Amino acid sequence: MTLGSSTLTMTVLMTPDKANFSGNVHGGTLLKYLDEVAYACASRYAGNYVVTLSVDQVTFRQPVHVGELVTFLASVNYTGNTSMEVGIKVITENIQEQMVRHTNSCFFTMVAVDESGATVKVPPLEPRTENEIRRFANGKERRAIRAELAERYKSLEAAKA
Repeated sequence: MTLGSSTLTMTVLMTPDKANFSGNVHGGTLLKYLDEVAYACASRYAGNYVVTLSVDQVTFRQPVHVGELVTFLASVNYTGNTSMEVGIKVITENIQEQMVRHTNSCFFTMVAVDESGATVKVPPLEPRTENEIRRFANGKERRAIRAELAERYKSLEAAKA
């Protein structure tokens, strides 16, 4: 385990207590795990406590079933001054059928804070591999899209007033 690492992997067995009425794993259960994984990845990278600022592009591609192993692959894709984008890919494995599926993906924006809740700077991400460089560029573009979307929502609110 490397402190300051920009990646994190976590695997969880989906047990019956995580099921919804249709017998699949409840989406809220997956969201809880996603938030925990984003927190762990971002806080380890930043070396600070972090809070969730936003979640976007949560896509449930396929249902997850009780009894399957779910692996969360997280990486810090992009860093600003105090925030980080954490991308998470969810891989589900049916052990009995030996089948692996990509069932979920999303992006979390996490902000580093100190003990009093004030934001603190995060180490700049220095992408090295081709994948890291691509993720960084895409993360930068998503950040611009988020800012544009926030402005559009503000103009909707202003139009209501």
